[in-house]
Amino acid sequence: MSEQRPTLESTLKSRDTEEFIDIHFYRPIGYLWALFFNKLGVTPNQITIASIFIGVASGVCFYFNEFCIKLLGVFLLIWANSYDSADGQLARMTDLKSELGRILDGACGVLWFISIYISLILNLFPSWEGYILVLALFAGFCHGMQARMADYYRNIHLLFLKGKKGSELDNSKEVLARYKSMNWKKELVKKIFELNYFDYTRQQEKMTPRFQKMIKKINKKYAGEVPEWFCKEFREKSLPLMKYTNMLSFNLRAIVLCISVLAGFPWVYFVFELTVMNILLAYMVWKHENICRKFTEQL
Repeated sequence: MSEQRPTLESTLKSRDTEEFIDIHFYRPIGYLWALFFNKLGVTPNQITIASIFIGVASGVCFYFNEFCIKLLGVFLLIWANSYDSADGQLARMTDLKSELGRILDGACGVLWFISIYISLILNLFPSWEGYILVLALFAGFCHGMQARMADYYRNIHLLFLKGKKGSELDNSKEVLARYKSMNWKKELVKKIFELNYFDYTRQQEKMTPRFQKMIKKINKKYAGEVPEWFCKEFREKSLPLMKYTNMLSFNLRAIVLCISVLAGFPWVYFVFELTVMNILLAYMVWKHENICRKFTEQL
């Protein structure tokens, strides 16, 4: 029997939630990496670990003022993100999904940007002194909030598009229950992750009160089985907002980061985080909450 090669389409979460750059650049490259690593017997978690090292190395390059080293940093960041795409595609291709993979994938982008932020702070500190530290801390806080909400809205959309199996949407009560059931000695790493993840999901829920009200009403009225008509109508309203979740994820901020670093004005990236990205976030939250309010009234 001949084994059929998985298609590129089968390795995607959903066309609805994929960005233009991802669909036409990162996903095709990630697909080729996934096929290559699958032949070598490399696991998705091993690819994620490799992407962490490459991404952190990229951040280190942004400390230097030499143009060639900064250009190397841009190349490494693109390489790291192609691996970050490949690990998920390989996991869907081979069904090798694990809790450790979820932990590593969550830590991946965080470690990249910690390295990038530290390098930019050290680079600018001689001329900016303590001011750059304050600017970077505020930008980093906003960055985390933007990425957290983009991830939440993407998983909400996938919930009504593909159901619970196609979404990674969690609620804080379930996460807290998992955390309490774990043993500190036997599951130290997982328990620490669940504690951080509990705070992560709780912050998402605090920023979406109308969605929380809507989902409670759905669970009460339909016992968690969302009717098809609701899924269809919610997708139609939610789909136009997916472009904002993509803008608040990786690609747009990476483009601005690379341009500002190569141009010799890395501080522009922090200002961009605090202004443009926060405006996008505020609009996205306001729009989505209004959609949820109207559906709650309809229910």
